[in-house]
Amino acid sequence: MWVELEAGIRGMSVQAVRQFFEARGLALPIMELEALTPTVALAAAAHGVEPGRIAKTLAFRLGDGRAVLLVASGDTRIENQKFKAAFGKGKMLALGEVETLTGHPVGGVCPFGLATPMPIFLDQSLKDFDAVLPAAGSVNSAVRIGVALLAELTQGVWVDVCQRP
Repeated sequence: MWVELEAGIRGMSVQAVRQFFEARGLALPIMELEALTPTVALAAAAHGVEPGRIAKTLAFRLGDGRAVLLVASGDTRIENQKFKAAFGKGKMLALGEVETLTGHPVGGVCPFGLATPMPIFLDQSLKDFDAVLPAAGSVNSAVRIGVALLAELTQGVWVDVCQRP
């Protein structure tokens, strides 16, 4: 039962991402794999790319109460000093809250087709690449997208809050 329910949620979430692209007149193919790719390492291996090209989407609750998404290069880490300078206090959202707010399961969270509109921030680390692969609403999906198009579609605000390896 749990597997069927989870598969149903994943299917709806991927469909929300597909509809997001279609509503904007884009025919970006969503890659759905047999293998699960909920981590940067697994996604990079499955797609045959370096981990930095995987665009991870992290959800935070800021000190002012706002929930926000941060999209960053897969091989980076949040640098606390930079994060505080950009956002003030913040903490990662609990797993259940992430899925409720985004409509996407943890491991498949992306900045497209969100259940709740949220501010989206893009870390400068993404600019190291011409194209990146964020998840597409499930733990086995991704979409290859140009960084400029990612910024345009998400209306993302550029920040510098991550430490490169």
